[in-house]
Amino acid sequence: MSRVQALLIAAVTVTLLGCAAKPAADQAEPATPVEVAIAKRGTIAHLVTAEAVLYPLKQANITPKISAPVDRFLVQRGDHVHTGQLLAVLEDRDLQAAAQESKNLYQQAQAAYENTRAAVMPEDATKAKADAQAAREALDAAQALYQNRLKLFNEGALAHKLVDDAKVALVQARSLSDTAQQHLTSLETVGRSAQLRSAQAQMDAAKAHYQSSEAQLSYAEVRSPMNGIVSDRPVNIGEMASSGSALLSIVDISQVVARANIPVQEAAAMSVGDPASISGSGVELAGKITVVSPAVDPNTTTLQIWVGAPNPGERMKLGLTVQIAVNIGDIKDAVIVPVSALLASEGGGEKVMIAGADGLAHESKIETGVREGDNVQIVSGVKPGDQVIIEGALGLDDKAKIQIKQPGAADEAGKQ
Repeated sequence: MSRVQALLIAAVTVTLLGCAAKPAADQAEPATPVEVAIAKRGTIAHLVTAEAVLYPLKQANITPKISAPVDRFLVQRGDHVHTGQLLAVLEDRDLQAAAQESKNLYQQAQAAYENTRAAVMPEDATKAKADAQAAREALDAAQALYQNRLKLFNEGALAHKLVDDAKVALVQARSLSDTAQQHLTSLETVGRSAQLRSAQAQMDAAKAHYQSSEAQLSYAEVRSPMNGIVSDRPVNIGEMASSGSALLSIVDISQVVARANIPVQEAAAMSVGDPASISGSGVELAGKITVVSPAVDPNTTTLQIWVGAPNPGERMKLGLTVQIAVNIGDIKDAVIVPVSALLASEGGGEKVMIAGADGLAHESKIETGVREGDNVQIVSGVKPGDQVIIEGALGLDDKAKIQIKQPGAADEAGKQ
């Protein structure tokens, strides 16, 4: 055998030996480093969360009571206002003239009433008073004549017939006097009272008309009915402000209300006054349930829930989509694992990877319950004490070889 042939045979042998050794090396599966958490029994809050839309607690569209051009505005959009503050003034020259006219008429009616009350008796009352006086004098004369004739009759100096005539005259005079006195009393009470009542009624009517004119004039000043912020001002200076459309809009966002639709089963456990929270845009507000709708939406089979909360600093703005959270009770003796352990299962649902004592990862389909922060309740598929993989499980096959690392080990290695 030549030297060249020997070298070729040696080279082929080395190559064959290398090819034979390669599959053996490929069969050595490397261990995947993972982090685990131990499933524990404990208490977890049953939080119901839902998306909601933010509304103000109070708002008002201010509609003027009269239709008139806008003379001037005293506020802009975004200005904070308080109850009773003057916001706008409408053109009111015609109303001022009408109010002045009504005031003058009222003063005239007042003067007429005072004159009527202080006036002397009218002619009828004066005549009646004179008649009553004459009737009393005639009665006195008839009384004296009768007494004189009766005395003479008793002395035998006068006939009885003359006494009887005097007595008849006395009765007639008394009747006339009584009638005249009654007529005078009637005129003094009834007639004068009627005149005073008429004058009083005219004065009251003039006063009511004056007050109505003053009220109409006051409507030209538009004032805020509440504390809040001017959210809209759709009319410009000089344009006609109509009594049928809003001149300004005011919203109070010192307190806000989040309205959400909750499934009936979860809403059944909620009551007005239950603590709740509103979160969104990096802000979280503590509040409580203010409304639980009594009617179910037939399209979604949900109930509307309102959560009210103070909004200090007005940090949350209206119209935001926020999230509400309501604690409807604690679940005790629950199996709890970190949310980071959950994976989507290929066949639907969720799963976790459990680190077994054999150094392998074991896939387990699970049923979850409620979530609270970073923790989740496992209803089935995990037992207390199981080591669920919370890091490194993504893409890990069932029964894959794993190596459990301590939390933070990678950070320590990087520091070294």
